[in-house]
Amino acid sequence: MLEAVLILLILLLLLLRQNLVILLFAVAAYVHYFYGDGVLEYIIEDMWIGLDKEVLLSVPLFILCGNVMSKGQIAQRLISVVRIVTAPLPGGLAVATIISCTVFAAISGSSAVTLLSVGAVLYPALKDAGYDRRFSLGALTAGGTLGVVIPPSIPLILFGIVTETSITDLFKAGVIPGIVLAVIMSGYALYRNRNMPKVSVRLEELLSALKDGIWSLLMPIILLGGIYSGYFTPTEAAAVALAYALVVEIFIHRDMKLSDFYEISLSTAKLLGALYPLLAMAMSVNILLTAEEVPQNLTAWVTQHVDSPLAFLVAINVLLLVVGCFLDINAGILVLAPILLPIASGFGIDPVHLGILMVINLEIGFLTPPIGINLMVAMTAFKEPFALICRSVLPFAAIILAVLMLVTFMPEVMIWR
Repeated sequence: MLEAVLILLILLLLLLRQNLVILLFAVAAYVHYFYGDGVLEYIIEDMWIGLDKEVLLSVPLFILCGNVMSKGQIAQRLISVVRIVTAPLPGGLAVATIISCTVFAAISGSSAVTLLSVGAVLYPALKDAGYDRRFSLGALTAGGTLGVVIPPSIPLILFGIVTETSITDLFKAGVIPGIVLAVIMSGYALYRNRNMPKVSVRLEELLSALKDGIWSLLMPIILLGGIYSGYFTPTEAAAVALAYALVVEIFIHRDMKLSDFYEISLSTAKLLGALYPLLAMAMSVNILLTAEEVPQNLTAWVTQHVDSPLAFLVAINVLLLVVGCFLDINAGILVLAPILLPIASGFGIDPVHLGILMVINLEIGFLTPPIGINLMVAMTAFKEPFALICRSVLPFAAIILAVLMLVTFMPEVMIWR
């Protein structure tokens, strides 16, 4: 009876289109009152325990860093270098679009920031150069999703926090899938635009672009090199990236004023104001579920009804692809990761493997209606019809799905340990 009432409560809140934080709070309060000891104050205590983690500092720092680069010229200078290098290729500008998204995603860790920063520069350039509008929209919209796979990735950080998995290991594991995605997308861009004319580039132009972009090119080297060498923790890497971006933009490029930092910090705080309450409530619910042994009971039930790890992996992919259509990637990870991890561990699936699977699955959700974030951002930024943008991402979504299958069934090849 109590379980039926809880399900009805959840359905009612969903029908009323309530915020996910309110839904999670209602679930936590209900379970505390009827299944726990009835002390609702424990919800607040669990929220504090959940947020009392040093690694959480990396999230606002990486987001702030991405916003600083969007305000300044680091992104534009990186794009200029990539455009010059790829110009001699047929369809070089299309390849530059994918590579620019990859490089910028490796710095900002944000899908929407990557889409907006790279798209603002390259979408007009692609149109002026005569590239197909549908392809251009698809490349930029899908290219932005690379920000959630290639480290430093905010969703990977959140997965590491809620499951207590090494974030450095998750970052390493995201490298090969991210590179494979970028290479296959670039190959598709070359094939799709093979009849576009080549553009000759003089050595002087290349040297000039490298000179202008040298400080921008050093950023991913410092950031990712520090993380993978073990010299930086993810939190320290975020702080170094932010400090480096500020120094380059304010004192070297001089494309940003110190007074601009206030507005950038304000916009970052607004974004965090939506993320952190969700994170706090999700952590509170997770602590409660663990105390009530819900994951253990669910694990026992699933292992009785699922034959093998392979069948479980297929079931997880189907579940997450559906969830990605309706839930934001961060919400999906915060809600589902703590529940799925114990079950996956029962089948001998490595937590890092599960983390990459979740992120790639939910990455496809950026490109699927009705909630697809990148579809909405692209529609607003490029002022193009929603239906056109949905059609434009189909080839790229198929590429991501193919890489997902490789990660699912060939983790020994696709995941760097």
